[in-house]
Amino acid sequence: MRMFPSHVSVMKQSDLFRENAENCLQLAERAEGQPTFRRYSRMAEGWLALADEQDWLDGEISPFPQRAFAR
Repeated sequence: MRMFPSHVSVMKQSDLFRENAENCLQLAERAEGQPTFRRYSRMAEGWLALADEQDWLDGEISPFPQRAFAR
């Protein structure tokens, strides 16, 4: 087991994935053409999907989608 000093905060893996997604979105905003814009946008979507998957693997979200029930 790896120990960290009390002043060191450890980010969750899913948060790192979300940071990667944000970086991709920033790159997409600065893209000079549509192919590059779409590429970075798809990469951001992929990172967000990985973040959601990691949250599920970590037991932080339900594997079942939340549905609104009609009354």
